[in-house]
Amino acid sequence: MAGDDEKSLLIGLLTPTSQSDCKSHPKRRRFRRCRSAPLAEFVPGEINGKDEAQSPPRSESFLDSIHPSFRRVIIYLIFYLAIGTICFYFVMDEIKGEKTDGVLDSVYFCIVTMTTVGYGDLVPSSTATKLLACAFVFSGMALVGLTLSKGADYLVEKQEILLIKALHMQEKLGPTEILQEMETNKVRYKCFMMMGLLVLLFAGGTVFLATVEKLNLVDAFYCVCSTITTLGYGDKSFSTKAGRVFAVFWILTSTICLAQFLCYIAELNTESRQKAVVEYVLTKKMTNVDLEAADIDADGNVGAAEFIIYKLKEMGKINQEDISLLLEEFENLDVDQSGTLSTCDLMLAQSGPMRP
Repeated sequence: MAGDDEKSLLIGLLTPTSQSDCKSHPKRRRFRRCRSAPLAEFVPGEINGKDEAQSPPRSESFLDSIHPSFRRVIIYLIFYLAIGTICFYFVMDEIKGEKTDGVLDSVYFCIVTMTTVGYGDLVPSSTATKLLACAFVFSGMALVGLTLSKGADYLVEKQEILLIKALHMQEKLGPTEILQEMETNKVRYKCFMMMGLLVLLFAGGTVFLATVEKLNLVDAFYCVCSTITTLGYGDKSFSTKAGRVFAVFWILTSTICLAQFLCYIAELNTESRQKAVVEYVLTKKMTNVDLEAADIDADGNVGAAEFIIYKLKEMGKINQEDISLLLEEFENLDVDQSGTLSTCDLMLAQSGPMRP
């Protein structure tokens, strides 16, 4: 049966037999650290404030110096705005509303459409422009949700180190402490960063609307709120040429930042619940029922590996399906069926199926 095979294989994992070319050691193995586990991705120079790489400098273009994921965001956004601007420019006569400049109005209409703000100051009036707007609103929403939000997340992560240093100026944290702090409160710092950026965007938009669009402070703040939340009533919007130039950048940035902030809030809530479950699992008393459930090889004793697997399952970190997949991969690599992996096993597994 599949369950018996998994159980026997897991017993081999937990109480491995010695390889023919290895010597047994009576010393007790302690499961404290995993030397082979991948470290968090970071550049030491970013933490220490200097570049520690010893490789010789090489000439790079501006695009080469940008992170690949963020570079894709820029390319997709430019491609979307270019296609949208060209399309709406040629049908601008079939779009009614307050117009300032053909190219600027086309870019502005693209941004208002893709962010679903929809002021109503520019409205498609023909069948062709309505269908074109429908196509661009769906593609724009996909671009915002799948691509631009990841770019915003990347930029926030780049500023985490500066925020941690600012919050712990008196403690003078080293690289190790900074990495540990980032790992522990990663989502919380993302919320702080995005909240600060949103405050700046709110203030900047309100001041701009009050000074350039000549709105009073209440109407300016009202327009900012209806824009950032993509409510877009349309009674207050950007009507001047300078205002629409500002809106092209501000609307895109502010709506994405608010969406990311709400995602971080939801993620923080999920993380808090997960931490509560972990704390409960670690603090609750071990009973005989738990001991029996953790004893996979049914020998009356629970080893370190058995205990760790049982606790991880209780925490919801892994499930039986995950364990089964890992055991299957281990069985494929364990060519000599000894219950342990060696260099010889890996060479035989990579050379082809040689299992009898």
